[in-house]
Amino acid sequence: MSRKKTIAEEEGGAIDLTPMLDVVFIMLIFFIVTATFIKLPGVEVVKPEAVTADFKATSILIAIDDSNAIWIDKQQVEDRLVKVTLERLYAENPKGWLVIQPDKEANIEKVALIADAAREVGIDKVSVATEQS
Repeated sequence: MSRKKTIAEEEGGAIDLTPMLDVVFIMLIFFIVTATFIKLPGVEVVKPEAVTADFKATSILIAIDDSNAIWIDKQQVEDRLVKVTLERLYAENPKGWLVIQPDKEANIEKVALIADAAREVGIDKVSVATEQS
């Protein structure tokens, strides 16, 4: 009889981890669902400096390298296809920001081309990435 009593006492002292695992899985699902996935442009640029630089959350990134090539989603995009690509990205995330990341050696004409295409698509939130000086 004492043997049954000791087995029952050992089982009663064990901690049930099932509720804790449930909470951990729920938190994991919450973070996966609420995470913002940023598509990187695919090229590293040296940003120009600006006095009024400010951080903004973003979801659409476009880079212009020092040879004036436009990069979106790690692919080089021709000038004539910028608007079509922006339409696709804007359809995926209509609340997203557009950030243009020009190299400091890039022409301002490329920045204007992208900004005009964004305005035609309907993207109101457009900014240019710079380094704070």
